[in-house]
Amino acid sequence: MSSSPTASRSLPALASLTLAALGVVYGDIGTSPLYALKEVFHAGHVEASPVNILGVLSLIFWTMTIIVSLKYVLLILRADNNGEGGLIAMLALATTAVRGRPTLRRTLMVVGLFGTAIFYGDGVITPAISVLSAVEGLQVIAPGMHEWVIPITLVVLTGLFAVQRFGTGGIGKFFGPITLVWFVVLVALGLPHVLENPGVLVALNPMYAIGFFITHPKVAFIALGAVVLCVTGGEALYADMGHFGRRPIRIAWYAVVMPALVVNYFGQGALILGSPDAIENPFYLMAPEALRLPLVVLATAATVIASQALISAAFSVTKQAIQLGILPRMTVRHTSVRDTGQIYVPFVNWGLYVFIVLAVALFKNSSSLASAYGIAVTLDMTITTVMTFYVIRYGWKYPLALCLLATGFFFIIDVTFFLSNTLKLLAGGWFPLVIGSGMFVLMLTWKQGRAIMHERVRNEAIELKGFLEAVFVSPPVRVSGTAVFLVAEEGLAPNALMHNLKHNKVLHEHNLFVHVKHHEVPWIGFDKRLAMESLGHDCWQVTLNFGFKNDPDVPEALRLLEGRGVPLEEMDTSYFLSRDTVIPTFGEGMAMWREKLFASMHRNAADMADFLALPSNRIVELGAKVEI
Repeated sequence: MSSSPTASRSLPALASLTLAALGVVYGDIGTSPLYALKEVFHAGHVEASPVNILGVLSLIFWTMTIIVSLKYVLLILRADNNGEGGLIAMLALATTAVRGRPTLRRTLMVVGLFGTAIFYGDGVITPAISVLSAVEGLQVIAPGMHEWVIPITLVVLTGLFAVQRFGTGGIGKFFGPITLVWFVVLVALGLPHVLENPGVLVALNPMYAIGFFITHPKVAFIALGAVVLCVTGGEALYADMGHFGRRPIRIAWYAVVMPALVVNYFGQGALILGSPDAIENPFYLMAPEALRLPLVVLATAATVIASQALISAAFSVTKQAIQLGILPRMTVRHTSVRDTGQIYVPFVNWGLYVFIVLAVALFKNSSSLASAYGIAVTLDMTITTVMTFYVIRYGWKYPLALCLLATGFFFIIDVTFFLSNTLKLLAGGWFPLVIGSGMFVLMLTWKQGRAIMHERVRNEAIELKGFLEAVFVSPPVRVSGTAVFLVAEEGLAPNALMHNLKHNKVLHEHNLFVHVKHHEVPWIGFDKRLAMESLGHDCWQVTLNFGFKNDPDVPEALRLLEGRGVPLEEMDTSYFLSRDTVIPTFGEGMAMWREKLFASMHRNAADMADFLALPSNRIVELGAKVEI
């Protein structure tokens, strides 16, 4: 464990980070009151009787307390990977902790890959249900506006995805203040109704939730599928830890977010107790009629911010997955010269957009989308809990009994919510699962395909030191300048070197054989960036180390060689790459359809030169075929 990056910050800096965390971390969970309580009763399984209303409110309160306050804020936030959080960071921690158990490590890797893949399914549903539920407030103001809900939703979402390429730096500074206003409004909406009917506060007693289960076990179990909507976005607490640190996230939750959510949910409950017809849309009906239109505008802004946070998270997760070799290279554009975390991934942006539009067109309203929501979230929550067990048991070396007690309780809660959501599988839960499963196939195929490809290359390659010794028995013509050969594996002669000798019959005066190595830690500093070994004859083996959140910049890293006798004059240095063409073959390896899929992914991957930040005017590419 490392200490929180905000531990020593000044009070103004801490306040600023806490305000920023409101906008980025809590946008999703903060907009859940728009639909969560309504959906519990909407399907008709739960009668809106006073006893049931109090039971559901108690379930919502204790669900937030157990899953968010205890599990994520107190436990999961402690499992940081050099200050970074999120499922990929947790996966790296867990697989590192069980490095001595290869079978278990492979199993955890597959489970972690599936959790990462299912995140994309959640990434489709969240913006769709959030924005749609906000715009549906127009129906409360004027029922005749029903036909305009979907078009307005699509216009808002289209605008949101269209501006991604410009970055969020300019408007991001408004996210925190707007979200703070949103939470203040949540309190302002709910508090009058709570004061009007303070008896609703008895639902803070967990016995009301327990009594609901004892009296109506089947109904209560079904209701959990909608109750879980109140904690969607909980994963963002952990995923965004690297941006803000533990303290701002914890302060924002306990001081602002949870109190505001509790007041609003209990206000909705008090309203329904007094006016059962308000169950149609209790959130908007809490507001005075004259203020409902401004409330729709504010709610839409809040849901756009919530969606923006998730889109940015999708970009970040994709970049990390690329660095770890889980996904093929994609074009990643930086939208800020100061903040390296602000990136734009065009393929992910428009892929999410297409599926979100499909979701809105397919499900048409937030109630139908609620049936698709939950199953992906609860799967990720369960996987996070499983990973946490291996981190605290094998990484932190805590006693087995304590580890089982700490994670077993949350595991039972997570699985219960997941099983409840499986009841919605045919009603829409299949949608995020199809997206997640498709991503899982792509990730697994890419990871296994790269392993097979590297094995083939390794079996056919020549050991570098021996090859150079043979070459210098009868040295070729040496030309001025420095050649940088990118190698897939340390110690092996790259195809580009052999093709250069074969066809051009020359060798540069100075030669660097550079291997770029990505590690399962988020950041690696310049002090550990480079390792160098002399091979004689003005040739060197160089290893460049990058974390999964570092931007691999080979020329910048090689500048660390200054003063070590390696000339790297800008116009006298050439970069040699091997462009491999993958040929699927029958036999060992993967199924033919997966080999063809891998070959297609490899062929369409973003350019290696761009990925490694190589200067485009000094690159030489030499091709080779690899059969898998």
